[in-house]
Amino acid sequence: MPLTATVISGVQKCVLYETRARYFLVGSNNAQTKHRVLKIDRTEPRDLVIIDDKHVYSQKEVRELLGRLDLGNRTKIGQKGSSGLSRAVSAFGIVGFVRFLEGHYIILITKRRKMADIGGHSIYKIEDTNMIYIPNDSVRVPHPDEARYVRMFQNVDLSSNFYFSYSYDLSHSLQYNVTLLKVPYSPGEVDKLHNSSSKLESFDIFEDEGLPTQVVYGLRNKPYAKYVWNSRLLEKIQDTVHPDWLMYIIHGFCGQSKLLIYGRPVYVTLIARRSSRFAGTRFLKRGANCEGDVANEVETEQIIHDASVMSLTAGSYSSYVQVRGSVPLYWSQDISTMMPKPPIRLDQADPYAHVAALHFDQMLQRFGSPIIILNLVKKREKRKHEKILSEELYPAVTNLNQFLPPEHCIEYIAWDMARYTKSKLCNVLDRLGLIAENVVKRTGFYINRADFHCHTLRPDERWGDLGGLVTAHGRLQTGVLRTNCVDCLDRTNTAQFMVGKCALAYQLYALGLTDKPKLQFDTDCVRLFEELYEDHGDTLSLQYGGSQLVHRVKTYRKIAPWTQHSKDIMQTLSRYYSNAFSDADRQDAINLFLQVYQPVESKPHLWELPTDFYLHHSNTMALPQERRSYTYWWSEGVLSHLPVPYDEVPCEKNKQKVAVKRVNQYDESTDMYTEFFKPYELTSFDDTFCIAMTNSARQFMPKSVGLDPSPFTVRKPEETGKSVLGNKSNKEETVLQRKTAASAPPPPSEEQISSSSEDDSEEDREDDATASQRSTPIKLAESGDNVRTQEEQQQLPYQPARETYGLNLSALPSEENLLIYHRFAHLGQNQHKLERRDKTTDAPKSLGNTISLLPVSSFNADSIYEVLPPRVDKDSRDMFLQHIEAGQGLIGSLCKEDRLIYREYIKNRYM
Repeated sequence: MPLTATVISGVQKCVLYETRARYFLVGSNNAQTKHRVLKIDRTEPRDLVIIDDKHVYSQKEVRELLGRLDLGNRTKIGQKGSSGLSRAVSAFGIVGFVRFLEGHYIILITKRRKMADIGGHSIYKIEDTNMIYIPNDSVRVPHPDEARYVRMFQNVDLSSNFYFSYSYDLSHSLQYNVTLLKVPYSPGEVDKLHNSSSKLESFDIFEDEGLPTQVVYGLRNKPYAKYVWNSRLLEKIQDTVHPDWLMYIIHGFCGQSKLLIYGRPVYVTLIARRSSRFAGTRFLKRGANCEGDVANEVETEQIIHDASVMSLTAGSYSSYVQVRGSVPLYWSQDISTMMPKPPIRLDQADPYAHVAALHFDQMLQRFGSPIIILNLVKKREKRKHEKILSEELYPAVTNLNQFLPPEHCIEYIAWDMARYTKSKLCNVLDRLGLIAENVVKRTGFYINRADFHCHTLRPDERWGDLGGLVTAHGRLQTGVLRTNCVDCLDRTNTAQFMVGKCALAYQLYALGLTDKPKLQFDTDCVRLFEELYEDHGDTLSLQYGGSQLVHRVKTYRKIAPWTQHSKDIMQTLSRYYSNAFSDADRQDAINLFLQVYQPVESKPHLWELPTDFYLHHSNTMALPQERRSYTYWWSEGVLSHLPVPYDEVPCEKNKQKVAVKRVNQYDESTDMYTEFFKPYELTSFDDTFCIAMTNSARQFMPKSVGLDPSPFTVRKPEETGKSVLGNKSNKEETVLQRKTAASAPPPPSEEQISSSSEDDSEEDREDDATASQRSTPIKLAESGDNVRTQEEQQQLPYQPARETYGLNLSALPSEENLLIYHRFAHLGQNQHKLERRDKTTDAPKSLGNTISLLPVSSFNADSIYEVLPPRVDKDSRDMFLQHIEAGQGLIGSLCKEDRLIYREYIKNRYM
């Protein structure tokens, strides 16, 4: 079966040339060996006319073409403005085309920055864009409201957290992308990629010589439209231009850090995909729309891979996915009153949980089963506020579960996180850690290798209970955790961090990097992961709520510095100001950017609409053609393949989403080595991305001599390379160390947790003192250091080993270890001596007590005085003679491998 590989976009650099009648957009690959040309008409005042000849030009042909265009568009010599073809702008890709009330605009990416690297696939962040008006000024028909729409469209800052990749599908998870590469394709199923493979591309000048060519199937998959933010902007050209011109962007967060484990690089990547359906700001988008899309829906994926091997198919990769999103009900909050927390109201009655069924049907298709809901809203309030949502969500889930098989039912976990946080003795993160452990065991995680023997070499009882699906290629994650509170910001981010921390421990254990699937707080690894998640939470909070996180992981650990309280107050005020005064303009900009609203002269303007409810609920504008069943609420084919997600099943419907073409093994469109390392380009090692990224050894590891460099060693606050606590008094440090140690022991037992969760349904009159009695008692972790008194230290005749070597010797070595050491010392003293013994009867007995050594060198004489040179075989001598003769101008006949290399050089250079 031929190998499969992802198709690399052939348009990574663009140059826009301008004439009075047309724009010419010349796109090329990274090596600038293949070029494509788009011709955009500027004489049409309203219509978008784009011509793509689908031809691949060489660098010489493009120069000749541009020269002819420049010569043909020149005016008379001596006339003012005599210019033919002028260079307008350089870019790295097309975001899309948009039209308001006049002509069309083209949006180009003019600046980018590399943010992550996954198996050689680079992920870029958009740094700057350019919006260019296409029609010529001579045909432009001005409209008074055009400028206002342009300003509104540009309120969506494309330089803020929009990401793209030329070769990696960011809209899908790593599990989906790698699984796609392992689906077998027969030659009959292989289609030409949108009929773009011309005879010139498949022409082989060496095919008459009978030289074998290894075939690779290049795959290009359709993106998951829910997480693509410019799909509407590319609608008008996606059927007329080559797919290389189409570049899909996502919105959310992307961060990558390097975890050094004794010098071994492990990349920790966090990717958050924000849904483009029912998107908006905090108080203006709540609940779900009629199609089951919820507000503030974000899919977060953490990817762990060994950076020693670059290939996606040959390397070691692991990922874990979880989701956040608003409660899938028809609900909203009235923002007409200036209140920090507007009252929650249910807009529509949904007795059969129709909208929840649509939402969970989407999740079953994408993630499989089980779907686990972690509901963090408050259960007991003096005045009903958040409790309204819990009272509606639980019956909806119960109603849907009665039609599902018991093994695939939706699991519901309700936990009042805010109430536990108020208690001084309750350890919130311990309870979250227990929930996270159970969730990860149910869903499992993805790993692309089946030949790991971590559970055999370092057995752990928790590994046997791990869920997911074990296949011949590794392990798949089946199901997902869906976390929500009211805003899905602060509490949700902390809960997702704890689940991600638990999954990270299992991932590192599965990759053979740790000896047990457990990570402690205050280690370099967890601090690096916590910083990634805080950046992730701050970014998502700014996008939806208008401010950064108010409550962080340190807040729930109760080790935040005293200055954090004032920062929290400022973030709360910033969020309130943004929600009250700027969210409406941001919502209009999002609606315009996503083309939910398209301006038409005969319709009211966007700012004249009293509400955008009708824009996001399609059933309010037209009657539905067919009504879904209330009992069989899932899509066809989903249930039969559970727990595997239907989107990853290699059925005919899913294969139609993939375009496949046959290419050569060394074709540039699938050559990830050339794409990543760029051997044709001179680069500086200090400027590479792997040097600039966050490094656990550089940013987090203590700089003191004698400390354990392992990123899994628990550090004291004063030992960290990047202190998270700042300068504190001794009393405060003592309190903080106690609280830090309180989160170190294992979580409480299930009996204690079940007893505490049962009491959540009691009266509201119980205060925090009662809650603290039911909570987990705090246990101080005993230090592993041997603490000695001053009198004992004075009695010691030598300096403690802690001060000398940086470690403690708990006890003297055993007799067995001492015997091994004596033998090792004896061998070291006599390694160059030959002991001569008389042949006596005691010789066999004495030799039996020694260790027999085998020679480790192939040299005849090997000592500190003499080393014989190695023998050179005939092949090596012949190769050396050929090298000498080539330098003298004597070149022998070409072998088969030489002809193959020369053929690839000719094809890549001149064809």
